[in-house]
Amino acid sequence: DNLGMRRVAAKFVPKLLNFDQKQHRMNIANEMLESVRNDPNLLQRVITGDESWVYGYDVETKAQSSQWKLPHEPRPKKARQVRSNVKVLLTVFFDCRGVVHHEFLPQGRTVNKEYYLQVMRNLH
Repeated sequence: DNLGMRRVAAKFVPKLLNFDQKQHRMNIANEMLESVRNDPNLLQRVITGDESWVYGYDVETKAQSSQWKLPHEPRPKKARQVRSNVKVLLTVFFDCRGVVHHEFLPQGRTVNKEYYLQVMRNLH
């Protein structure tokens, strides 16, 4: 008998914060709320960014895949797009109206402090 108990797995959370860390986040959130109350247009001037690795796709147009065939021959078959081995880092920035800037990491370039500084310069 299992005594009415059941086995459960722990819930994954991104970070386990201690009390001081939670308090610090609350203080920052309250300061941000106060800033928005004092300046309702503040969020219209905020730009945020993110980055993600994206894969390339080898796309063949309908015209490129067309072939000559005789009337009695079956229609040629074409596979769906296949993800290529090429992946590239996309960095994108948004404001309240949408995307304001995006760029791809150049082939062979390393993501480091100098790269991020150049991205920030390109943002302006």
